[in-house]
Amino acid sequence: MRPRAALLDALGTLLWLEPPAPTLRRELAARLGVDVSEEAARAAVEAEIAYYRAHNLEGRDRAGLDDLRRRCAAVVRDVLGDIGRELSLDDVLAALLAALRFQPFPDVLPGLARLRGAGLPLVVVSNWDVSLHDRLAETGIAELVDGALASAEVGLPKPDPAIFAHALTMAGVPAAQAIHAGDSLREDVEGARAAGVEPVLVCREGEPPPAARGVPTVGSLLELAELVGA
Repeated sequence: MRPRAALLDALGTLLWLEPPAPTLRRELAARLGVDVSEEAARAAVEAEIAYYRAHNLEGRDRAGLDDLRRRCAAVVRDVLGDIGRELSLDDVLAALLAALRFQPFPDVLPGLARLRGAGLPLVVVSNWDVSLHDRLAETGIAELVDGALASAEVGLPKPDPAIFAHALTMAGVPAAQAIHAGDSLREDVEGARAAGVEPVLVCREGEPPPAARGVPTVGSLLELAELVGA
């Protein structure tokens, strides 16, 4: 496998999300002096994530992102019930944003450096809102890749092949000369194949599922670098 470019998923491949419910509890207590139970915080976070996933394409620009975030905060406030009704939306939003903390996996920065050192253009392709660029910059990933594309910017999520086509244009190579690495069989493997791109499944824990049979699989970005000879 000697590709001329690599497309990369973000969440689950490059980044992981710190458990947000405990942090949300701490932020609400520190900022507002309210005590929310573990169960209530978990339910609020789960509802917010579900709402975000259904609406993240609406965060295509900063204005749309601001509106989406306020609606997500409203979901959290509603799920918190009586306590939530006593809180302002701005305060809940501030606590929610502080609770969403993304970190790169330990292998990501060195793995990206090896891929980049081998001369491969690297483009991040993720089902995310426009803030994807902020998260990549905060975690040191942005300076190691050649570009990033959020589904909200295209108006279509993975596995739609259109988002891969946009990313290939950014990478400057045809589909047959690229790979796409990601952790989702549907979004990443099936999406890449539909776009004519060779998929690589990133499986960080456990064994690959039976449906992944025949798909090149790696457990880290360093293993991906080894796979492509970087």
